[in-house]
Amino acid sequence: MFILNFAKVVEVGFMFEVRVEADFSAAHFLKDYNGKCENLHGHNYKVYAHVRGSRLDEGGMLLDFTKLKAALRAVCREVDHTNLNDFDCFKQNPSAERIAMYIYDGIIARLKAEGIDAGKNAPAGSAKLYAVDVFETDTSRARYIAD
Repeated sequence: MFILNFAKVVEVGFMFEVRVEADFSAAHFLKDYNGKCENLHGHNYKVYAHVRGSRLDEGGMLLDFTKLKAALRAVCREVDHTNLNDFDCFKQNPSAERIAMYIYDGIIARLKAEGIDAGKNAPAGSAKLYAVDVFETDTSRARYIAD
């Protein structure tokens, strides 16, 4: 018989990871780019949010999928069907990298408003937002990881 010892999981540093996804559609152009992406165009973006940690809650979860999905989807709604160049934070160059950082910061803020600290300074072992992936296409992804 196999017995799972959760205390051992934390002790030896095993890691859990959960991922949720959302999508949005938006237009943008890259001001400081020489090529076709300097023209206004759009994407159907796919976004993944990854959370890692070594401690599970009483229900056996790292972080409730529902809470993480709600935070991610709220941020994606902010940018859905917009021209991303209209957002000052992108400095007229809303690259996939900058979009990933924007979404990361938005998820952290929304979780914090729910009483969940998933930022890089969260307690050791607790759920931390590890990365946000932004796909412009099926083959082109940018990832933001807060160190």
